[in-house]
Amino acid sequence: MTDADPARLYRTVRLIRRFEERAIALVRSGHIVGGIHPYLGQEGIAAGVCAALGEGDLVTGTHRGHGHVLAKGADPARMMAELCGRETGLNRGRGGSMHAADLSIGVLGANAIVGASPAILTGAVWAHRQRGNAVFGASFFGDGAVNEGMLLEAFNLAALWRVPVLLVCENNGYATTMPVAGAVAGTITGRAEAFGIPAVVVDGQDPEAVRRVTAAAVARMRDGGGPELVEACTYRFDAHHTFEHSVRLDYRTPQEVADGRSRDPVEIQGARLPAAAREAVDAEVEATLDAAVAFALAGPEPDPAGALDHLYASGLTARGGS
Repeated sequence: MTDADPARLYRTVRLIRRFEERAIALVRSGHIVGGIHPYLGQEGIAAGVCAALGEGDLVTGTHRGHGHVLAKGADPARMMAELCGRETGLNRGRGGSMHAADLSIGVLGANAIVGASPAILTGAVWAHRQRGNAVFGASFFGDGAVNEGMLLEAFNLAALWRVPVLLVCENNGYATTMPVAGAVAGTITGRAEAFGIPAVVVDGQDPEAVRRVTAAAVARMRDGGGPELVEACTYRFDAHHTFEHSVRLDYRTPQEVADGRSRDPVEIQGARLPAAAREAVDAEVEATLDAAVAFALAGPEPDPAGALDHLYASGLTARGGS
């Protein structure tokens, strides 16, 4: 069920990198309103994890979730349209950057509520299992979520019910601007171990290392195992949010950022390919994203008259002015 092809893994990290860079350009041009949380530097985690999942497996992400959605296989054109708030987006422009979802490929959604994704995934996988569906899942969350009550509640229920979910902590060292050392007592893996959940630390800058660890965990789950946690140590290359490009928050030194950028998941995975193969992937990714941007900008904006649609599962339409 897992994809160990180094070229495909490289394509995923390259696609996410260039998608994010294109999206930042669209923020600056005003086509993406409100900004985004760039995933630059963390691409190896989403790519490695999703390469080890099956097509029917589920994923929940974070506010920094573009990479998770793309790595699971979402159409970059419809994803870019979603960020631009267009009717042709994955969610018809209603999800935007922080709530993009694609149920057709198992992406239950990015989520702006810190620590909520594992709770959503645990419930979803448990429900599938109750119906006899052999579904697994991976939930991404950041180091800033590890002190949230709902995250620990999800750990408890996943362990108690032996729900086969992979809990992926993307530890980039900062909760917005707060360093981990100033916010987290003990260890991240220790939180999982307190609930009897096996936990491991992996180099999140190495996509293949992440894939191997994930594949091993998923294999144990397919053999009847319960939840596991992976702490992927990484570094965020860009801003917490693109608003930082204007306000220039001063919480990381230039030297720290340079040191963090010295281990680039795109370069690490790219070095595993022959030069010609890498160039071919790069060219294909650029063509894909050229088409994605064109598709996004050509799409119509949603009709404001439908702003209250889809609020109720029953199809009930909200009263105007409510």
